[in-house]
Amino acid sequence: MTQKLMGKMDKMDRVSEESPLLANGVPPAAPPLPGPATTTYHQKGLVGDGKRCSVNAATRDLWDQLFDNAYGADLRINTDNGGILYAHASILGMSSPVMKGMLKQTRGCGRRQAISIRGVPHDAVRVFIRFLYSSCYEQEEMEEFAVPLLMLSHAYVIPHLKRVCVQHLEHGLLTIDNVTDIFQLALLCDAPRLSLICHRMILKNFKAVADTEGWKAMKKSHPILEKEILESFSEAQTRQKQRVRRLNERKIYLQLYEAMEALVHICRDGCRTIGPHDKVFKEDQAPCRYEACKGLELLVRHFAGCKLRVPGGCIHCKRMWQLLELHSRLCADSDMCRVPVCRNFKDRMKKQSKKDEMRWRILVRKILRAKGIGRSPFYYTAISGF
Repeated sequence: MTQKLMGKMDKMDRVSEESPLLANGVPPAAPPLPGPATTTYHQKGLVGDGKRCSVNAATRDLWDQLFDNAYGADLRINTDNGGILYAHASILGMSSPVMKGMLKQTRGCGRRQAISIRGVPHDAVRVFIRFLYSSCYEQEEMEEFAVPLLMLSHAYVIPHLKRVCVQHLEHGLLTIDNVTDIFQLALLCDAPRLSLICHRMILKNFKAVADTEGWKAMKKSHPILEKEILESFSEAQTRQKQRVRRLNERKIYLQLYEAMEALVHICRDGCRTIGPHDKVFKEDQAPCRYEACKGLELLVRHFAGCKLRVPGGCIHCKRMWQLLELHSRLCADSDMCRVPVCRNFKDRMKKQSKKDEMRWRILVRKILRAKGIGRSPFYYTAISGF
């Protein structure tokens, strides 16, 4: 036997060596991955557990016949308005632990057992039982009975049906009119994701939701829940105001930083028609890339010609003095800086009170933080004392 195996292996080696792919040094292509063992069935628009049912047509037909024709059914389900459905106790017992307990209680009460599912429409119960057979449903029926199906899935502990109902309610079935009712239902049915989405929708559209009948009914039946929503709405409004205030503050700090860059640009390089005394301006200058440059140019021209230039005399000059002092606190090398009085402000810092010094340091820190600058070399001296 060993000789036969060795002979077969030698033959396989010769075949491999004669292969044109290996002769050219090209490895053979890998075989395709195996496809799914079943095919997707699209009849009647049925979908399963939020996805298309991956079962073959024959199995699908057997489920349809078993449920629709109630072949061999041994369980009667009583619904509202005298409705009756027939099902198989073994399938329902395996699908739901709650139904399994109900069937144990009715065992021995006759040839055919009977249970009751009331409080929801008959058609909703039919869709529910159909789902227990195959985990499939029709899209139109789910859109119509999503709310009662959510109740049934919670009452009979069918978690995969609950996920499907929550998914459909999240994507398109929530409205201003029903969001209050569905929010209460989500709390009762232990659907935290759905309750969170409803809560956010209520806060976002609070005025419109407060005018609905659902809100008025909740106000009478659940005043504590209404109070909690009102408190959360007040907190959300406070957070929104704080967020807007921080954004506005950051915008101001960024404008101050851009003004500092434009000031250095004007005093060092010159811009358009203003700059250092030794600057030669060209007629065909490229547009300035600093947005704050134009406004700062007007302020510098006013500062140069104003006769009330002393601090506190002119509001525009006072603003210019503040910009110059702010620059000096951001400047890393006053000896090489070409911005006027930068060195003078550096010397003046030593004589300022601790209160003023702390106020300026906080402003500098917020400006750099808004710009996203840490301990960079250029600004190192401005923040080294923090």
